Amino acid sequence: MAELRPFRALRPRPDLASKVASVPYDVVDTAEARELAAGNPHSFLHVVRPEIDLPPETDIHDDEVYEQAPRALARLVEDGSLLRDDDRALYLYRQIMGNHAQIGVVGCASVDEYDRDLIKKHEKTRPDKEDDRTRHVLTLSAHAGPVFLTYRGTARIDAAVESVTATEEPLYDFVAVDGVAHTVWKVPDPVELEEAFREVPALYVADGHHRAASASRARAARRDEAESFSGDEEVNSFLTVLFPGEQLQILPYNRFVHDLFGASEAEFLERLGEVMKVTPGGPPSPDRKGAFSMYLGGEWFHLEAPRAAVEADHPVDSLDAAILQERVLGPILGIDSPRTSTRIDFVGGIRGTDELVKRVRDTGGVAFSVFPLGVGELMAVADAGLVLPPKSTWFEPKLRSGLLIHEF
Repeated sequence: MAELRPFRALRPRPDLASKVASVPYDVVDTAEARELAAGNPHSFLHVVRPEIDLPPETDIHDDEVYEQAPRALARLVEDGSLLRDDDRALYLYRQIMGNHAQIGVVGCASVDEYDRDLIKKHEKTRPDKEDDRTRHVLTLSAHAGPVFLTYRGTARIDAAVESVTATEEPLYDFVAVDGVAHTVWKVPDPVELEEAFREVPALYVADGHHRAASASRARAARRDEAESFSGDEEVNSFLTVLFPGEQLQILPYNRFVHDLFGASEAEFLERLGEVMKVTPGGPPSPDRKGAFSMYLGGEWFHLEAPRAAVEADHPVDSLDAAILQERVLGPILGIDSPRTSTRIDFVGGIRGTDELVKRVRDTGGVAFSVFPLGVGELMAVADAGLVLPPKSTWFEPKLRSGLLIHEF
């Protein structure tokens, strides 16, 4: 049973929504964030990347950075860029990117359910990133960016969503500079969606594992500080957008290895042929699970994994990323720890296969284009209590921050 809670949102003035809404904090570095927010005092990047308003030499983990975040949020409230809703509500958030559309429900999920693994994970988190987001959340007393959750869709939820979009005028409707359209509706009566989500057996973190973990740690910190704690406080829930799995778009997370681990191209191809079927030519992107496209020496190759590997009765071992790691990246190219190796780069599918060609032509090495992971595969891994191989999923489009904020 999934608990979905309405909340009293802090959100942009309608005419400023497109100026306030920003990319997530973790898809840009400081220089990129500073450039995106230049000349736009309304940008929510001032809140989620507060170092952009401090001297360039400031360390991003300096105390002043965390202290700047609530100052930036207060300024947006004081100048009227952000307004507080009078009532608790749920919201709908639709994104359209090219021919792809997805619409999710925005509300608050239960920290208790996250802690009890009723909200299932598929990724390990890094302590340093958890520390950063936990401190940011606690200093801000707000969840500034939503956690991207998914679930197995139901007809009841779909009908409730369609009823709102068919009858209500949107609060916001704009196209961002990257061409993605964003539309937000306020749900006039949240009861039907609350009850419908109680019939959903499990939720899954699609993207935002560190934000979810920081929400749990922030709740624990506030509970430890409090003289009394009822469990009904706002900090007991965290901001989420919940999309049905069948609507999601996962792009491939491709691999580029800087060198051939001391082998010549001929030697590398010979060893590769011992573990996969290698055919010169073929498209830059594979068309099915168990197939890979490889760029080497100015030429694309088609790779085919053995059927036994693809059909392995294990939710992780049968994944393409795991097959590539166990058969090629580790034993042939010496990438034993892809999480920490400096010899491998992970290239998000949004950048296309042309980026793989460019990297190989510029510096040598070899690149692999992989078939995108399916949402069902992600859920199977999470259901088994396992984790995906590093950099297995690239969700697009990305959720904008600042459209709906949950204060606690």
